[in-house]
This record gives sequence, structure tokens and C-alpha cells, in this order.
Amino acid sequence: MTDSPEFQSVVELRRYTLHPGRRDELIELFEREFVESQEACGMRLFGLFREPAEPDKFVWLRGFRDMEARRAALEAFYHGPVWREHGPAANETMIDASDVLLLRPSGPGFPDPDGAGDSRVLVTVCHPAVPVKEFSAYFADHVAPVLRESGLDTFGHFETEPAENTFPRLPVRENESVFVWFTKSTEEHRELLDRTGAELAGKLERPWQQRELTPTTRSVLR
Repeated sequence: MTDSPEFQSVVELRRYTLHPGRRDELIELFEREFVESQEACGMRLFGLFREPAEPDKFVWLRGFRDMEARRAALEAFYHGPVWREHGPAANETMIDASDVLLLRPSGPGFPDPDGAGDSRVLVTVCHPAVPVKEFSAYFADHVAPVLRESGLDTFGHFETEPAENTFPRLPVRENESVFVWFTKSTEEHRELLDRTGAELAGKLERPWQQRELTPTTRSVLR
């Protein structure tokens, strides 16, 4: 649940590439078998999403108390009976599951659920050209307030967790430093976001990546 901030100390942003036409199959299996079973092992699932612009992508978020807790939780789940029974079927839907960002908080976390069932979430991944802490502070002090004044609240500010991956069976993206933030996605703010991206271009190694996500039925983050 998003009202458990201790589970936002380490967060995985996971984006899977699936075999064509199999996303709903994975989501049905995931929501039936992998939500309670993972949380029982000591983690929290914050969001499960379709990516409308990419019909063969599945995006999800899970959090942990710390890196050691992450290791213990993942060992318990992936060596446990639920994954042993249903993991092969999940893996059959996937082409690649290695697009994973391992993150730690650098600002406001995920909000409590608000019951907004039809909202979309926009996730933005930035590759700062300056140290990530410097960029995070600049975003908090100069960018987020401007967006907020225009009616667009940001949440879920995270940066790369630099610690060694404590569960190497599941690879994460290494040798890159990112700043990630979330907001609710509305078409009325598209011009504002485009202008903000252009203004930040000089502080980024490359243009930011923005992905609009639609929550699945059991996604807490909406």
C-alpha cells in the first residue's frame, strides 16, 4: 500500500517487453497469483500498468524497506511455491524483462490511493548532465513549483540506487544515473510539459523519456 513509506526506500521500476498479443494474459495471471504472494514475502506492489502507446509493454513498480530486505524478499518469492508453479507461464509471455531501474527516494514519494479509477499516470525518466543530487534539488526548487502552480502536481521523485544489485538473478540497468518522477497525465498539460522538457534540455544528457501509463484493475497507484 502507498501509505507504507518504509517500502519506498528501494523501488524497482520494471518495464517488460512481451510477445505480441500476450499482455492481457500476463496481467490476468499477475493479478491473480503474484500480488498477495509477493507482498507476503516482504515487498509492496505500488503500480501495475499498460502502456497504451506500446501494446506489448507491461510496466510495474514494487518497493522494499532496504537493499537487504529486497534480497530476502526476492529470494523468498522466486524460490517459493507460487513462482515455482506459475513463473514458467509468466516467463512464456515475455521477450525481455531486464529493463529495470533500481531507485531510491529523492523527494516526495507515492501518494495514498485517491480512488481515481480512470486516471493515467505519466512517468518521466531523466538522465542528468549534472550530479543527480544537484538535478533533484533543482527540480524540487524550480521545476515542481512551476508545474504545481499550473495545476500539475508531481510525486514519486526517485534517483538511481547505486548499491550493488543484491539479487543478480534479476538484472537491473547499471552504469547510468537517472532521476525519475511521476504525475497524473492530462492532455491539457501537454504544452506545459513540452515546454518544461525544452527548458531542462541543457541539464540533461539526452531528451527525457516520458511514458503514459494506464493502471490495471489492481494497481494501487492511479
